[in-house]
Amino acid sequence: MAYVLLIFSIMSEVLGSTMLKLSNGFKKILPIIGVIAGYCVSFYLLSVALLDLPLGFAYAIWSGVGTILTAMVGVFLFKEKLNRIGVLGISFIVTGVVLLNLI
Repeated sequence: MAYVLLIFSIMSEVLGSTMLKLSNGFKKILPIIGVIAGYCVSFYLLSVALLDLPLGFAYAIWSGVGTILTAMVGVFLFKEKLNRIGVLGISFIVTGVVLLNLI
């Protein structure tokens, strides 16, 4: 169950980050509500998942997967460019998460 909560926490964080982009510098009210709701739900679910998961493990997955998914949202939804250095950075994130979780 903790892994399911972690997955929904990551999805909520990505939603909050996406709404942050759509808020146009906190000028649009509906995306602002999405930012607040997304991050509140994300942190709540992460805190509940941490009752059963180790902090380093859960946070590495939460932040790493959240960062990668947010980058993908930028590429597909906002037509942002992902060059070789960006791909290399994402591969470093994946490597870091894997290595941290081997401990």
